[in-house]
Amino acid sequence: MASDFIVDISEADFEYEVLSYSQNVPVVVDFWASWCRPCRILGPMLEKLAMEHQGGFRLAKVDVDANPNLAMRYGVRSIPAVLAFSQGELVSQFTGVQPEERVREFITRITPPGPLNLALEKARSLLADHDWEGAESIYRELIDASPQEPEFQLGLAMSLLGQGLVDEPLRILAGFPPSKQFATAAQLMPYARALQQLRSGTLPEETDADLTFANSVRLASRGNLPAAIDGLLDVLRQDKRYRGGAARDLILALLVLLGEEHPLAREYRGELASVLF
Repeated sequence: MASDFIVDISEADFEYEVLSYSQNVPVVVDFWASWCRPCRILGPMLEKLAMEHQGGFRLAKVDVDANPNLAMRYGVRSIPAVLAFSQGELVSQFTGVQPEERVREFITRITPPGPLNLALEKARSLLADHDWEGAESIYRELIDASPQEPEFQLGLAMSLLGQGLVDEPLRILAGFPPSKQFATAAQLMPYARALQQLRSGTLPEETDADLTFANSVRLASRGNLPAAIDGLLDVLRQDKRYRGGAARDLILALLVLLGEEHPLAREYRGELASVLF
């Protein structure tokens, strides 16, 4: 197989390679067959996750055609079937192809926190505390370990936008992959574009509302998100439809950076709703 984390298992070595091995590291057993079309989707997904976890769990692949007794022993009636073992016991299972997010959740439930998970928790905490530079450093390390993970890409973009940087986060957001985080990435785009206009000196300055809008972008770029949102709410009080919803969209983007757990987040969402409706 491709790595030490992914092994082919037979009836002869199942006891040692799965049950005994799971005393120390969780083992995920993938029951599959070469003729099974869904297996061709789930198998590579599990292999990718095994590589990402770098030993956080072992992936053991069982060909049901070559090992029918194992399939009978564990009641496998349809494939793909995935069984998780820990401490020598069956602890969880599912059947059929699942979305990657659900498979990730399945793996998370049966694996202890590894270095990658601990780093991600720290990065999330730094992001919530608006320690943008600290979060950036950890997200870059996470991306080095798993370059295609959308959450890591989103976290890096947010940490850079929090510092008022625009070129790299704009590239990340513009090419963001379809994923659970896609909607959040799309919400951040209005701020990235407004920040780009601020840096290039192309923000409109024709009216008082324009000047307030530009100043709000400037305040946000300096890390003063509450003052920026206050200014944008003033713009909306003057014109609910300011430049096709630009002020509203920018507030929503800044609320993403502010964070759901911020003490002012709920208050600002309430004010936004009262102004608009």
